[in-house]
Amino acid sequence: MEKGNHSEVTEFILSGLTDRPELQVPLFGVFLLIYGITLVGNGGMILLIMTDPRLHTPMYFFLSNLSFCDLCLSLIVSPTMLLNFLAKRINISYTACAVQFSLCIAFADAEGLLLAVMAYDRYVAICNPLLYTVTMSRQLCKQLVAVAFAVGVLDSIIYTYLTFHQSFCSSNVINHFFCDIPPLLALSCSDTRSNEIVIFVLTCCITLSIFVTILLSYVYIISTILQIRSAEGRRKAFSTCSFHLTAVVLCFGPVLFMYLRPTSSYSMDTDKVASVFYTLVIPMLNPLIYSLRNTEVKDALRRNDSIDCFLGAST
Repeated sequence: MEKGNHSEVTEFILSGLTDRPELQVPLFGVFLLIYGITLVGNGGMILLIMTDPRLHTPMYFFLSNLSFCDLCLSLIVSPTMLLNFLAKRINISYTACAVQFSLCIAFADAEGLLLAVMAYDRYVAICNPLLYTVTMSRQLCKQLVAVAFAVGVLDSIIYTYLTFHQSFCSSNVINHFFCDIPPLLALSCSDTRSNEIVIFVLTCCITLSIFVTILLSYVYIISTILQIRSAEGRRKAFSTCSFHLTAVVLCFGPVLFMYLRPTSSYSMDTDKVASVFYTLVIPMLNPLIYSLRNTEVKDALRRNDSIDCFLGAST
């Protein structure tokens, strides 16, 4: 980054989620509870998968990495938001803002790619069950996870460069509860149109590739399930995919709304609400979805009483 591009601004001020004093304390309580449930739920899910040998399968290996992404997203965003409720506005250095921004992009992208990998895993399990253990080898699973995180890191580097390469000279107050793309670009003194186009194209490419992978996987999955003669067999096959589909809808709904909507309809308040969902609410819901709707996870919880108590605090 060129020093001259940001010499006027050495730190930013985060205005927070809301400026209404009467909402600060109630919202602090709500989001502190969400933060606690997220830490316990995702931490417990990772611990359960690590300690139960019956969950040492590709699907749960991917799920543990998904929980890791959710855990990291919450750790990156939640403390700053909670401090905002107590201090109303908090200062964040230029470097710290860039780091927070970069890590959010990296883990959010990795999470989306992991959902695509999990869709492919379900496709192999249902459409080619006899070849599942051979196709989804331990080495391939590790490679797929490595690629997901590598793409997330690469994407975050590009986004961070494009965003923080701008000149910030008019105001340093970020109208948000963390360092995100839209409010940062809104503060720039430079012409951001070319950067916005590049960011939009990158977001479309990554989102489209994930969406196509998930869509094609489930087209084949549903086609295969409908050919199963037994109603009980169809029910079991659908149940193994239902929690993943729920997570996909929850994850991509707010992201698509935020980054792919027309600029003319942009609203910072609406952007904040969408950001709350994909950085705080969804990381809390994912472990609940996978634990409450998954028979194997519930059975594993019964076999691990200590972890059951640990996760019980989140449910």
